[in-house]
Amino acid sequence: MPERLSAREVLALVADEETFEELPDPARDAKVNGPLGWQGYDASRARAAERTGEKESVVCGTASVGGTRAVLIAFEFGFLGGSLGERTGDRLQAAYRHARAHRLPVVPLVATGGSRMQEGMLALTQLQRVARESALTREAGLPQIAVLRDPTTGGGWATLGAGADVILALPGAQVGFAGSRVRPRDADPSAYTAEAQVAAGSADAVVRPEELRSTLGRWLRLLTTPAREAPAPRALGSAALPATGWEAVRRARAPERPHAQDYLDAYFTHRVSLSGDRCGGTDPDGMLCGFGERGGGTVAYAAQTGAATRPAGYRTAARLIRLADRLDIPVLTLVDTPGAANDAEAEQQGAGAAIAEVFGAVASARVPITTLVVGEGGSGGALALAAPGSTWATPDSYFSVIAPELAAAILKRPPQEVEETAGQLRIRPQDLVDLGVVRGVVEAGDHPRS
Repeated sequence: MPERLSAREVLALVADEETFEELPDPARDAKVNGPLGWQGYDASRARAAERTGEKESVVCGTASVGGTRAVLIAFEFGFLGGSLGERTGDRLQAAYRHARAHRLPVVPLVATGGSRMQEGMLALTQLQRVARESALTREAGLPQIAVLRDPTTGGGWATLGAGADVILALPGAQVGFAGSRVRPRDADPSAYTAEAQVAAGSADAVVRPEELRSTLGRWLRLLTTPAREAPAPRALGSAALPATGWEAVRRARAPERPHAQDYLDAYFTHRVSLSGDRCGGTDPDGMLCGFGERGGGTVAYAAQTGAATRPAGYRTAARLIRLADRLDIPVLTLVDTPGAANDAEAEQQGAGAAIAEVFGAVASARVPITTLVVGEGGSGGALALAAPGSTWATPDSYFSVIAPELAAAILKRPPQEVEETAGQLRIRPQDLVDLGVVRGVVEAGDHPRS
């Protein structure tokens, strides 16, 4: 079991020195033994207060984290298991309202066993209050970054934790909707861990305690300093345009040409990764998503890696674009895929719906989206990430309605006519410019060529 830090200890771990200022405790008329008159409840609260030095299961305040001011919500698990009651709900509501009034991001540092039994359904309904405050904060365009401590279960996980924009977790933390005392006896305990939630796409990363302040500070800084635009990256590969359609295909498929990782490394000073589709899946081999610093401002990115993109990859990209749009952060997309994964598993995972999500996210975004085709542009699986009117291409790329081999097969042409078919499809970068599909071909300099 990992070390369980108190609320004050975790606040000291993440907040810059001497910057934490606790928010006032909202007033509420006290009732003997709580709203249900639960025998012994007042005595339990008194013992919890004496043991922890706290009056409630959460401590709320403002602090700088890596130089960025934020509202911090730290759960005290030693106070009745960090459970949520009416007074907890009062504090949480006040914290979120303070964040909106002062335009501050919110960082819940969660460690809770769920709702407080001694307050019955009135405790459970605090989740509705929390969910509404979180939703209003989301609508206000303010980021929420949750840190999952041990344990994070029940409604606390299903609201403050899983409802955050970015979810970080401490190593070995117990994380799951079902707590250890209510899950099936034969349940695999490894499924209820921070590591398992990251693997399943339900959290973004596991962060060691000694790295938590710097990691949180980096995330907060990036999500609160948007750039004005996302200029197209310069080309990293060949400067010469392909002579034929088939040459364009061969160059785009060449393993030695620059790929997404190379472009992201050259484009950003530093970056952080967003992982998982929040639906049980990840696609680390097919899609890279996150936020990076460029010229003092933040640009979001969704980049295909050259592999067939799986449904989880498309859903993660859609999640990234929607979040960036809400935070007013411009987006860079890199197109490089032979196409969407088309195996039976991909179909069972909702490939069509996942691609539709990306098309919809790009189409409805209000922030600038810039696209660069850096390799293969295979059919609708590639087009989903392409911004209409703001797509560029490198000399090492092609974009096609379908792969030339498949086009020839559909047209019932023999294999020896594949190269000719590639030419007829007009898939070279310069062809795409002539057709108006892309705005221009980027060079190795600083600006694209129309």
